[in-house]
Amino acid sequence: MRHSSPRPLASAALGHSLPRLQPEDPAARLLLFGIRQLGANGLNDAAAAHAFVTAFGTGFRRPLLLLRTLMAEMSAASAGPIQIAPWCCARMTASEGALLDLIAQAERDSERARFLLSDLLGIRRVDGVLATAHALANAFADAGLPVEV
Repeated sequence: MRHSSPRPLASAALGHSLPRLQPEDPAARLLLFGIRQLGANGLNDAAAAHAFVTAFGTGFRRPLLLLRTLMAEMSAASAGPIQIAPWCCARMTASEGALLDLIAQAERDSERARFLLSDLLGIRRVDGVLATAHALANAFADAGLPVEV
């Protein structure tokens, strides 16, 4: 009988639940932090608001409001839970990666963004949520931090 150590199993489980590294792009990292904070602590999380004030200065309201709106819309529309990791985790869940990808692609490839969002939420009609994701991407770009993954 062969015995295996639990370490390879733990590494495999971690690789499946957190398959991607965090992006290096500062806008995408800020967005990921905001998603994690609002997802874990609610839409009025002070740490997320502070991060947006620090990054955007006086222009923080539009991107923060649109992120709050996106999170609320996704929560209401989703057919199931959307996995997010803790704010301090250096890796991303597949759901977080898909969300960042679709926000980054909303302007350039709306059909791909629609497909990713539909898959993420488990529903077919995603036009309203996709419009918010697109507006969020535009808000970041207009403030000088385009989201690039």
